Amino acid sequence: MSSGRGSGGHGGRRGKKHEEEEHENHERWAVSYADMMTVLVGLFIVLYAMSNVDQVKYEQLRDSLAAGFGNGQPSILEGNVGTLDGVERFEISPTLREDVAEAQAGPAVEDPDAPEEADTTAADARTMALAEQEYGRLEGIATQIANALDDEGLADRVRFRITERGLFIGMVADDVFFSPDSSRLTGTAERIVDTIAPVLVGLDEEISVEGHANVLPSTRYPTNWELSSDRATQVLRRLVETGRVPGGRIAAVGFGESRPLDSADDLNANRRVDLVVLSDAPETVRELLPRIAATDPGVS
Repeated sequence: MSSGRGSGGHGGRRGKKHEEEEHENHERWAVSYADMMTVLVGLFIVLYAMSNVDQVKYEQLRDSLAAGFGNGQPSILEGNVGTLDGVERFEISPTLREDVAEAQAGPAVEDPDAPEEADTTAADARTMALAEQEYGRLEGIATQIANALDDEGLADRVRFRITERGLFIGMVADDVFFSPDSSRLTGTAERIVDTIAPVLVGLDEEISVEGHANVLPSTRYPTNWELSSDRATQVLRRLVETGRVPGGRIAAVGFGESRPLDSADDLNANRRVDLVVLSDAPETVRELLPRIAATDPGVS
């Protein structure tokens, strides 16, 4: 008997525990409902905030968009009901109209026929003034050399001209400086070089000694390039070794027969050496020197 009651009591407790484990929570819907209500409240707050439109900013936006799309009288938004009723038309400010007009017109295109601006004209005037100053300085050097040669009775043995490179001192004369197919300086050539040297010593500019030859082929040199280079070198050596011209400011170059004077048939004239006082002025200034030289009868 006792064992039977014990078994029955144990079985009753086990059934009660099983019923408690299978109990369901029927209030779980309340959590989802609360979440949904929170979301709805947030939505209504956002909608209410969006309904309060700044009327002035809205009208500016409306009119500027209408003007930007080419519609001067916006009509899509007019007559609407709701919070926009009774809003008076807002005139676009002049500044906003200019911005819209520039956006419609696109980037400005310069007119090539338009007159130059004042600052450009002033810059050109300054450049021309500097060019005239540089031309006058080079012309002064030519005058010094011409006077020195005139004192020695050699004024007609040298020609001057001013180009965008500087002052050209052309040693051109018939059989005076070099014999045919020769680079040896004659006595007259040495006197002229020695007379020019003191003026060149007092300058700061670099000097280019440029040798030339006529079209006749050389029999003593492989080509006229070597002949013209040797003529330039002999003049350079005379200027440096006898005339004391600083070697760091002078160089020699040969052009062969590639740069003749007015006529390639002038055999004697193209048997020559040019001394070039190289201008150190800016390129924009040097470009104007030939224009000034064209109007000056003194130096050509």
